[in-house]
Amino acid sequence: MSIKKFISTYKDSFKEDMTGGLLAAIIALPMGLAFGVQSGLGATAGIYTAIILAIIASLFGGTKTLITDPTGPMTVVAATIVSTSLAAAGDLANAMPLIIATFVLAGVFELLFGIFDFGKYVKFMPYPVLSGFMAGIGVIIISVQIFPLLGQSSPKGFLDILMNLGEGIANTNFQALFLGGLTIAVVYGLPLITKKVPSILAALLIGTLVSIGFGMNVPIIGEIPKTLPTLQLGILGQLQWSDLYYIIPPAIMLGGLGVIDTLLTSVVADNLTKTKHDSRRTVIGQGIGNIVVGLFGGIPGAGATMGTVTNIKAGARTKLSGIMKGVFLLIIILSVTEYVQYIPMPVLAGLLITIGINIIDYKGLKMLLKVPKQDAIVWAIVLLVTLFDNLLNAVAVGFALSAILFIGRMSKSMTHAQRDNMLLDGVENNILPKDLMEKIHIQTIGGPLFFGFSHGFRNHCETIKNRKAIILRMEQVPFLDQSGFVTLESVIEDWQNKNMKVYLVGTNRDVLGSLKKVGIIPKLIDFTNCFDHFETCLSFIQQEYEAENQANIKNNPESFEEALELVYN
Repeated sequence: MSIKKFISTYKDSFKEDMTGGLLAAIIALPMGLAFGVQSGLGATAGIYTAIILAIIASLFGGTKTLITDPTGPMTVVAATIVSTSLAAAGDLANAMPLIIATFVLAGVFELLFGIFDFGKYVKFMPYPVLSGFMAGIGVIIISVQIFPLLGQSSPKGFLDILMNLGEGIANTNFQALFLGGLTIAVVYGLPLITKKVPSILAALLIGTLVSIGFGMNVPIIGEIPKTLPTLQLGILGQLQWSDLYYIIPPAIMLGGLGVIDTLLTSVVADNLTKTKHDSRRTVIGQGIGNIVVGLFGGIPGAGATMGTVTNIKAGARTKLSGIMKGVFLLIIILSVTEYVQYIPMPVLAGLLITIGINIIDYKGLKMLLKVPKQDAIVWAIVLLVTLFDNLLNAVAVGFALSAILFIGRMSKSMTHAQRDNMLLDGVENNILPKDLMEKIHIQTIGGPLFFGFSHGFRNHCETIKNRKAIILRMEQVPFLDQSGFVTLESVIEDWQNKNMKVYLVGTNRDVLGSLKKVGIIPKLIDFTNCFDHFETCLSFIQQEYEAENQANIKNNPESFEEALELVYN
């Protein structure tokens, strides 16, 4: 891009973009440190992510005001990967090839998800699944920080934390607990006084200064390397083919979660800026960024709501804000590296607890007693699987359960929506003789004929007997799946075997075309028996009846009833 084009693109919002980037960088500093520590790779890994990913994702992404950082959901999964790799390899040095390979592959999967535009399917994620998932993430973040808040190292895994909680409380470091409590109080209390100063940054500074000033005996971050990160590409050469077993599943989980996490934040950005993001480019940018971050020893990240909202409220409107956020954070961290090492761990724990609290979807939680019980069950199951198993299984189980319950509800709804009555009961103007109308059955399908409804529809249709004709009304049928086609074919054949003539009414163009492709039309039902409107069908039956009746009268039938039998046999 030429200097002239650059100036013309960014000049209108240059000041606001710079301000938004600076504020986002200030917020990202404590968040990057905290999430880096929680991941198990140290504060430096979180800072690497906050710098590198922000710049690359902004350059290649499709959401102009998006700020990318380490996030709660991504860090929870990253921490699980780190602990699992440590258990398999024995120590961090031997585990790093597995960890880096998993993070890089997650970026590759995310890139592929973007290329094939899988992000467009995120909108189909059921709300109870998303709400239960976010609640589980929030609870995990909070639980992992309980022990650091008490001045101790945290056990690995939610169940282990619960089992060792009593021992942790018994060994409380009250100075650490005081600092953590002070941090939480500042985060929630400062905005009540002023919103000009980011409460998270203020809490970090106040907690650190109090700890240093009073010489408190609490765990601290420790020394932060002053050098820039180095490329870790060579470490991947230590991997073996058998390691793919440990790498691929969590990489898919991270990649998919990155898509969800980022696009949800992009939707927030759209609502605030009244714009529309490019989901495909956004995910591609995140994938490229996470590949590079992984190669430099960082942790995977995604779109961060807090930084994005701060950026937008500062007036930022272009990608420059995200790029400058990374640049500003790099300058800040190089300037204060020697002081960062004194930040107390309980202060970071307090910050993360507030983040965990904010991640929980309270709107969905309040609605649990008001929504259908099936949705509440899905929410609870997703929460439990998230806490006691893993995030990928939680989403998969929740989505599958939601689909099954939806099919059940849809089938029940379809059963209630279908109507069947005699022609005499459904038509006000009796254009046909009463005795003929009494022998014509109207079957209305009130929705899609699909696998969840086809069995019940077939059973119902088998009960229809002793009729001369069936008018099958399909005005409200948007589609049929393969089960629907097979069922409809079976039902029509059954009716015709019982000497009942079948008419189709109201099939839309797509359904009609599909019926032709599978051979139901004209193999079972002739084109002349297919009608756009119900009234047209009745007129045709009237004409058909009169013509057949005239022909039968010429043949001197013994009775009118015999003529009626001849018309429909």
